[in-house]
Amino acid sequence: MVKGAGRSDGAARASVWLDRKARAGRGGQPTGLDRERITVTTVRLLDAEGLAKFSMRRLAAELNVTAMSVYWYVDTKDDLLELALDQAFDEMRLPPPDSDEDWRDQLRGLAGEYRAVLVRHPWVSPLAGTFLNIGPHALDFSLAVQRVIRRTGLPARGQAGAIAAVSQFVYGFGTIEGHFAQRCAAAGMTQEEYFRNAMSAVSDSLEPHEVIQHSAALMEARGGETVEEMRERDFGYALDTLVAGIEVMATRG
Repeated sequence: MVKGAGRSDGAARASVWLDRKARAGRGGQPTGLDRERITVTTVRLLDAEGLAKFSMRRLAAELNVTAMSVYWYVDTKDDLLELALDQAFDEMRLPPPDSDEDWRDQLRGLAGEYRAVLVRHPWVSPLAGTFLNIGPHALDFSLAVQRVIRRTGLPARGQAGAIAAVSQFVYGFGTIEGHFAQRCAAAGMTQEEYFRNAMSAVSDSLEPHEVIQHSAALMEARGGETVEEMRERDFGYALDTLVAGIEVMATRG
């Protein structure tokens, strides 16, 4: 779990969004600085340097201010990370509430948007698993998903399970994809180069495991010339499988 700087009164807080003072801001703020600028810069630093290297001092240096100036707007580092997390959710394009588009297409669209955010920002997945995700943009996304699932014909008792099935699949897929891209970049290689080198090293092993042989056969059957093509086929087929499952469960009632 990501640790924050702590509150001056020693009390724990579930979310920055539950603190009225934090939402409203303080008076007499330092000039040339505001919460939006701080949040946007935080997102940029997290993208460039990763979650492990992020600190309030590093952020302050990027903003060319003192760390105390940043603390004027947030009480802890966790507060700032939670704001950055919700900022990332704002990147997702959501269907309008009155859209008559087929629910299957809407669900695929929302899944793709969530996956894209996880891949663009690998730091989102650990933070999404740490905080409550009750910022305004995260709530907008959750509401859009709920609207779509309500249109599937599933009984109310099964809708939460359907949401969990789709969201947890996308979360896991996008997290692995984002971390793989991050590892390739750190190695100074493209995803194609990294994948081919890894597969060659495994194939050249004196005693390849049986699962490697089976995996090679599965990849050949799946097709796809590039890592991106193979990944897109896997994601699309898996998502279609979930949609088909929802259709069957809705029919059963």
